[in-house]
Amino acid sequence: MTEYFTPIPFPLWSEDKQAFADALGRSFRETGFAVISQHPIPQKVIQDNLAATKAFFAQPEPVKLQYDGREGGGQRGYTAFGVENAKGKAEADQKEFWHTGRLLPADSPYRATMAETPAVAEVRDFDRATHAMYDAMDAFGRQLLKAVALHLKLDEDWFEDKVNVGNSILRLLHYPPQMNPPPAGSVRAGAHEDINVITLLLGAEEAGLQAKHRSGKWLSVSPPPDSLVINCGDMLQRLTGGVLPSTTHRVINPSPERAKFPRFSTPFFLHFNQDFLIEALPGCLAEGGKAEPPITAEGYLLERLREIGLVKA
Repeated sequence: MTEYFTPIPFPLWSEDKQAFADALGRSFRETGFAVISQHPIPQKVIQDNLAATKAFFAQPEPVKLQYDGREGGGQRGYTAFGVENAKGKAEADQKEFWHTGRLLPADSPYRATMAETPAVAEVRDFDRATHAMYDAMDAFGRQLLKAVALHLKLDEDWFEDKVNVGNSILRLLHYPPQMNPPPAGSVRAGAHEDINVITLLLGAEEAGLQAKHRSGKWLSVSPPPDSLVINCGDMLQRLTGGVLPSTTHRVINPSPERAKFPRFSTPFFLHFNQDFLIEALPGCLAEGGKAEPPITAEGYLLERLREIGLVKA
């Protein structure tokens, strides 16, 4: 850990909402990241999801490719190793992943643009475990946005009706062991920013996550056990005119002594509702924030997916 990522205990929210909101806001303004300790996500939910993750990625490649989600821009199902690349980077990331999306009611108007997550027959309990993790992360993310709203001097519930049916995604990430040196220039995850509003990340078993401070220095983000890493995404940066920055981050290759170990992590990308119009908040512009042209959340997502190679232009 560095001095930049002092854990903020979540119980402070129930004791002093403004103090928690201010601590979260200060960390976001400085680095775009924050570490939350004593989070409310049940350990059994985490363990069940991790077991399901490991069981899925242990399946033979033909089994996993039955759930190939590339036709839908990789937004649901499986994306194979070496498919995704960071924006502006030719080398593919050294990872494979699975995406679970929101369960929508049959009459939801969003069904036309938000695909269903395929059910996985080969891994017992996969669907239940991953949807339970999705729901827990979604609920906690919405709680954290209450704190973000208070920090921005908005009503506590300002975000609620703007994210309650958002196209949020639970990503199950597998960085395979590197038994041989990876291709020149490639890393587990190239330097990038997240597209969404905020990302919630459960700490990985293996190190490697780094955030780029505005000074240009790369900072290792190594949260203590039972903590979550939270970071601002591009949508929140755009909404706040840059007051809350979306920080470049990456996952570097392991040291030689750790190269034979796989790395698993579980980010949750919290998104706005697809029809929400993202435009800079007046209060943030008054602080010196920079306005960009308004754009819907769906339009912005598609624009960024083209840039990282998951949707063809």
